[in-house]
Amino acid sequence: MPGPDPHDDTSADYEQFEKEQLAQDRDAADVDTADVDDATAENLVSELIDADIVTPVPEDHILVHEPGGTAFDSSTQLAVFHRGWTAGRDADAEEE
Repeated sequence: MPGPDPHDDTSADYEQFEKEQLAQDRDAADVDTADVDDATAENLVSELIDADIVTPVPEDHILVHEPGGTAFDSSTQLAVFHRGWTAGRDADAEEE
């Protein structure tokens, strides 16, 4: 019984694709968010509000990250999210 046709074997393509995806995941995971303390978060959120990237909703006690469409009740969570969102967007821009 003959083996599989070597010309139809796409496993090497899949393995290469998987390696690229893992490398991108590692790059995105390298975004440092551990240094986001309360003061840093408050400063970043203030800058984002001034730049119309974040909209405060005082009656609901939330901050809405407009480009991401996500609401947060903590400035620290918002700051960490924004750093990750920015890093992901930058990684996408590098691919193009």
